[in-house]
Amino acid sequence: MVNLWLVRHAQPLVTPGTCYGRLDVPAEPDATRVAATALADALPAGLRTISSPLQRCTQLAEALCQLRPPAMFDTDTRLAEMDFGAWEGQPWDQISPAALDTWTRNFAHHAPGGGETVSIFMSRVAAALDAVRSGKQDTLWITHAGVMRAVTVLQTLGKATPLRSDQWPREALPFGGWQQWALDPSA
Repeated sequence: MVNLWLVRHAQPLVTPGTCYGRLDVPAEPDATRVAATALADALPAGLRTISSPLQRCTQLAEALCQLRPPAMFDTDTRLAEMDFGAWEGQPWDQISPAALDTWTRNFAHHAPGGGETVSIFMSRVAAALDAVRSGKQDTLWITHAGVMRAVTVLQTLGKATPLRSDQWPREALPFGGWQQWALDPSA
């Protein structure tokens, strides 16, 4: 088995209730330091570290690397949050109910705000997950709630299942929180 740790970035500096998938907002510096310290104490040594390229994640990767080896990390665009197109930076409560309903009815294949479909998002996360499996090295991803939810779906439902909105995990780990998955390299 190959172990994958998924870590959610620290609290972003964005107004609560804002849609900020691919929007590149920074994380709160003190929260980033607290999360990095907790991770440095909790995670095993020698993990390959890969971060989303969005700054709220690279800030945490940099802070963690200052506290423990390895003192370097890679970035992977496949670990970026979903792209919500024109919805990015908008308050969720100002996005029309009709637009949200259109997305919910065709959850896997509608591009919310003209951004990225859940199907495309899931495909890129699945490709990154397959790379970890085939690399056979325990790995740490510093990423986003959406990517963590996608991994949960892929690990519990598999790739072949058509995804409906009611299958998408509602709960997200807290900022700075983490989870671990044991990946079967033969899967």
